[in-house]
Amino acid sequence: MNKNLENKSKTGLQPYIVRRKQTVAKIGVFGVGYYKYWNQFEGLLDALKAKQDVFLKKLQKHEVEVIDFGIIDNVKSAYDLVPVLKAANLDLIFCDMLTYATSSTFGTIIRSIDVPIVMVALQPDKALDYANASTYMQLYNDDICSLPEFAGVAVRMGKKVPEMIIGTLHDDPDSEVEIEEYCRIAKVLHDVKTVRIGHIGHPIEAMLDMHTDATMVTAHFGAHIIQCEAHEIVSQYEKVSDSEIKAAKERILDFFDTPDPVSDPISEKLKEEDLVTAAKVTVALEKFVDEKQLDGLAYYYEAEDNSTTRLVMSNLTVGNSLLTGSGFPMCGESDIKTCMAMLIMDRLNIGGSFAEFHPVDFKDDFVLVGHDGPHNIAIAEGRPVLRSLKKYHGKPGFGAGVEFKIKEGPITILSISSTFEGKFKFVIAEGESVEGPIPATGNTNTRGFFKKDVRIFLRRWTKEGPTHHFALGVGHHAATIQKIANYLNIESVIID
Repeated sequence: MNKNLENKSKTGLQPYIVRRKQTVAKIGVFGVGYYKYWNQFEGLLDALKAKQDVFLKKLQKHEVEVIDFGIIDNVKSAYDLVPVLKAANLDLIFCDMLTYATSSTFGTIIRSIDVPIVMVALQPDKALDYANASTYMQLYNDDICSLPEFAGVAVRMGKKVPEMIIGTLHDDPDSEVEIEEYCRIAKVLHDVKTVRIGHIGHPIEAMLDMHTDATMVTAHFGAHIIQCEAHEIVSQYEKVSDSEIKAAKERILDFFDTPDPVSDPISEKLKEEDLVTAAKVTVALEKFVDEKQLDGLAYYYEAEDNSTTRLVMSNLTVGNSLLTGSGFPMCGESDIKTCMAMLIMDRLNIGGSFAEFHPVDFKDDFVLVGHDGPHNIAIAEGRPVLRSLKKYHGKPGFGAGVEFKIKEGPITILSISSTFEGKFKFVIAEGESVEGPIPATGNTNTRGFFKKDVRIFLRRWTKEGPTHHFALGVGHHAATIQKIANYLNIESVIID
């Protein structure tokens, strides 16, 4: 088992999926105020510090590292803070709008810092006690007062207006949801700039939309693409012991169902020899990922007919599905861009399964969404299925195929495509995974409903120039993913 996995986390499926050890995002917080108030209003500064402490505790609940940089109340302290923020190697910064503050406390920071900044205006009282109101009470609750001024100076500094959270410090579920969202965004931003994604082979030769410049991945995300070789998995495969195969078989059968075939003539009940191959390849794959210190893998490698390399490289599906569910996105057809989309969804804790559009049901107005190959079994509806496939359509080889549908309810899809200028683009949409039968073909499929209707949606989606692959996650998270695109300075569009 990969040493980067931990046994504690569960996904709700039985038996549990072993999740990767979570990396910890680093978040900075600085409060702002106006130094002239401190001598005028006794106790106000201490009261504002107490407000900031409440906010810090809210962040610490979300398994992130939080660094408190205190309160900035004049231009000198702002200039002094800039090198400290830069040295802290932060993933996200919260500016806590504790009371009115002049924009000199913010201007040099927004100008000099490339880390995303979120302005937080959480008022301690839901409303002023108007009968007993005082200037002190107003200043204590003046959290939103400087938002327009700070936004205006950001524009004058040539920067985008920061995102903001507006609400109350206590008993405000909406602001709690937003705080949690930005902590998850910080985790994505932390990982995309450091992940190591393996790459084996090349896209299927005719899939021109799949080709990706590995240097551009580093340029836009920070991730490093590790060019790997098929023999590195094969060499691990040849060293797998009988006891390791037995343990892997038990793990697979504990997790997957193996039903009788239904209507597809190329599918059979899982054969023992296919199970043994899948188990042996799973062990080899996990050792390979560990040895190369990978966080994901995009692969496609045909190899010579009847060779061990072809047997291994065409039977990665089961092991890759287990690893994807564990937090190591594995992407078939050598699709690096979709591997990155899957990783973004995984770090948002919403899944991220390899997918494309399948036939449309014009009777009930939905489109099947799925793919052959590896998938994120952590977001399966019910128990995933293994079938023996006599052939993999469009690809060489045969063996165990993974079949399931995504959990019923809201879904989000993300395609990362390339433009003529060589830049990336996020194409995002939200829909619903709805109950109903799927084809028993040893592949994943989900009944995807998208508004306004399936014809209009598919036309609008296609007009944005996506790749034909995309990552599929659970819940509605288009706005969150678009914020990530904005922070990465990547073009994005939501098909709404």
